[in-house]
Amino acid sequence: MRQVVIEDCSFSLEAGKLTVLIGPSGCGKTILINILAGYENVDAGSVSIDGEPVKGPGWDRLVVFQETALFPWMTTLENVIYGPLVRREKNRKKLTEEALALLKKVGLADFKDKYPTQLSGGMQRRAELVRALINTPKVMIMDEPFRGLDAMTRELMQEYYVRLFEEHRLTNLFVTSELEEAIFLGDRLVILSNRPAKVRKVIEIDLPRPREFHMLASKEYLDYKREALEILHEEAMKAFSSGSKTAVADFIEAYSEREGKSLAQGKEIH
Repeated sequence: MRQVVIEDCSFSLEAGKLTVLIGPSGCGKTILINILAGYENVDAGSVSIDGEPVKGPGWDRLVVFQETALFPWMTTLENVIYGPLVRREKNRKKLTEEALALLKKVGLADFKDKYPTQLSGGMQRRAELVRALINTPKVMIMDEPFRGLDAMTRELMQEYYVRLFEEHRLTNLFVTSELEEAIFLGDRLVILSNRPAKVRKVIEIDLPRPREFHMLASKEYLDYKREALEILHEEAMKAFSSGSKTAVADFIEAYSEREGKSLAQGKEIH
C-alpha cells in the first residue's frame, strides 16, 4: 500500500552554515536524507544543489550514516584517503599529508594504522568525519551520526564535530532526534511535523561561535529550546493520536533524560 511520507516540505541549506533537521520519530527524516543524497526519487517536486537538479548520488553530497561504514579490511588512514584517491584528485603523498593533519585534529594520528575493529565507537565516528571532510563535498549530510554512543562519548563527538565545522565551514545538514544537540550545533533549526512530514517552523539560532558547552545554561539557549520543545511535543502528541506510540515514547524519554522530569509529495529543497 502506498503511503505519503513527505508532503509540501520545502526548505533550503545556506552555504557555509550548519542546518539541523529535527522531528518526531518516524516522520520521514531518513527518507529525506536518501532523497537529498540521490538514493531515492521524489514523486513530485524537486531537489537541487547550486541550481542543478539532483539526479542521483554524487561526490558533491556525502552522507555519514548512523551505522559505521568504514571498510573493515582497510586501516584508518586507508579509509580516509580512499575516496579522493579513487577519483585521482591528488597523489597519495599529498592525500596522506592532508589525512594525517585531519586525524591529528580529532586525536587519531596514533591510530592511523589500526583497523576499524580495533577502534572504539567514538573513534570510528571521528574517522568517518575525517573521511567525509577530506572529500570536501558541497554538502555534508549527517544522519544521526552520534546515535547509540554513551553520553560522554556523544558530548566529545559534538565537540570534535563543531570544531571541524567552524574551521572548514562546509555546508552541513545534521539530522538528530536530540533537541539539546540540535540547538548547540546548529545555525538554523528546521522542525518537521508528524508524517507526512512538512516544515513546521524554521528557527534561526543566533548563538555566538565558537560554541561552548556553557552556552547550554544561557537564557538565549533556553528560550530556543522552549520554543522548539512546544512544537515537538505537539507533533509527538499528533503521532500518538494517530496510533504511533514510538514518537511520544522517544520524546518523553529524551526530555526526561535531559531535564530530569517526566511528561504524563515533497515540494522543493535547495
